Amino acid sequence: MSGLYRRPFLKWAGGKYRLLDTLTTHIPKRSCLVEPFVGAGAVFLNVPAKRFILNDINPDLIDLYQRLQTEPSAVIEAAATLFKPKFNTPAQYYKFRAQFNSAGTSLKRCALFLYLNRHGYNGLCRYNLKGQFNVPFGNYLKPYFPLAEMQAFSLHTQKAQFTCQPFEESIKKAPRNAVIYCDPPYAPLSKTANFTGYAACKFSLEAQAKLAKAAVKATQKGCLVLISNHDTPFTRELYKEATCHQLEVQRVISCKGMKRQKVKELIAVYG
Repeated sequence: MSGLYRRPFLKWAGGKYRLLDTLTTHIPKRSCLVEPFVGAGAVFLNVPAKRFILNDINPDLIDLYQRLQTEPSAVIEAAATLFKPKFNTPAQYYKFRAQFNSAGTSLKRCALFLYLNRHGYNGLCRYNLKGQFNVPFGNYLKPYFPLAEMQAFSLHTQKAQFTCQPFEESIKKAPRNAVIYCDPPYAPLSKTANFTGYAACKFSLEAQAKLAKAAVKATQKGCLVLISNHDTPFTRELYKEATCHQLEVQRVISCKGMKRQKVKELIAVYG
């Protein structure tokens, strides 16, 4: 990966940092970039635009981003106090996780979200049906505190607007002629591999179909829409009205033995 790219400050399963060389060849420069599933923000950080509209259904993520935009020093100082060796233990992790799950929207919850992201297992962001964060301890030797990356992110957000709403609303409200990049929770590779848990619910196959329909509709107002997903017969049929580009990605697809193997993905381009 080229050192020319800005790196997100969050660990994020399925993040697009390692695919930027490919993605940036397909995303043209326009005045506005809309991301209905912003995630860790790798595309936002590295695709030029005069204006960004960044959305995610996860309120903890959007709260963190908004606070970094408006009060970066307070967020950084609050989070830094949690990145100490004495707090990098299973007992302390689960204590902080319980505090996070009982806290309302606050600077403390925001700082704990970053702690959990960096100390939890494999960059996962997962909640149970009650909306409680339930990722286990990651057992890392020395979790990295991303000071420089947070400062750079904060500066870049001065051109950004953050929203927390369903992806359909984000796409529907996109300005005319915007580029809309969608990185949804991926469709399962098979019927037995439905590991698309996201926020407090699952991103269903019906939701995948709604996204494809929303992409077609957005092109009617001049938008260019790109969607990343697994390359399967289901997604090929789903994106039959788009131009699809295939790529192979090296990824952990099994927790057992942490096996890495190449998985075929695609980028569907509408417009």
